[in-house]
Amino acid sequence: MPEINVKTFKSNPSLSGMAKLVPDVVFSKVSGVELKMQIIVPWVNEQTYETNTKKWPLIVFLQGSAWTFPDVYYQLPQLATIARKGYVVATITHRNFMEGHPAPAFLQDAKTAIRFLRKNAEEYHIDPERVCFWGTSSGGNTALLVALTGDDPKYKTDEYREFSDSVSVAVDCFGPTNLVGLFEKVKDTLDPALINGLVGGNVTKHMDLLKEISPLLILENNRNYPPILLVHGDADAVVPYSESENMYNALIENGYDAELIRVENASHEGSFWSCELIDEIMDFIKRKL
Repeated sequence: MPEINVKTFKSNPSLSGMAKLVPDVVFSKVSGVELKMQIIVPWVNEQTYETNTKKWPLIVFLQGSAWTFPDVYYQLPQLATIARKGYVVATITHRNFMEGHPAPAFLQDAKTAIRFLRKNAEEYHIDPERVCFWGTSSGGNTALLVALTGDDPKYKTDEYREFSDSVSVAVDCFGPTNLVGLFEKVKDTLDPALINGLVGGNVTKHMDLLKEISPLLILENNRNYPPILLVHGDADAVVPYSESENMYNALIENGYDAELIRVENASHEGSFWSCELIDEIMDFIKRKL
């Protein structure tokens, strides 16, 4: 008889390196709009007490959408890989300003998502003391605003109000930081409808609100801001690299913990991404969490 070659593997009772998707979790019904997040959770063996009580750090991710309605599936494959390394990852959305929900609705919703996850930390095995907010483009802008306005009652809705919306770490990928400056640059050459809609009317009458959602312009001295990573492509034609560079310089000059990664010849999304870059972002998150 031919020799039988049987490969043998050890079992994985702790389910290490595995993850599951919890889809379409409703986290907000504010203003009659039902908002859902996708949660990726490391697998746990519910029969093993030690594993069952394991708490994982949380990464809340917000995909850029020009503050309209984020695509929660865009980075799902990459986020799943991160969850398998021992993170609970929730990719969230927010109300759409084009449907009558101008700023700061997007920021309120992002903070509601954080509070919801803290409220349900036990169910999803989350360590509520280790929370990172990571966003891209308009989501990166949101990440910075979340970092700079932790537990500000101005942005707290009645949903899960007793829980904190502050974070331990923030990551901003190519997000605009000075919307007032960007508007001044484009107002005579481009249709300003996007920014007009974002602030709920004519920008010139709502300049205070535009400043309010510009992280560079609301940065203050002697505040308890979390560590912040800024990542930006130097060939970005949508949001100039200088937006992140200026924010980084301001953070450093004020004595805050900040790092900046410049991605050579990278555009807005697309070629910006690489496995090496994601590893570098995760290294920052791991070090700071």
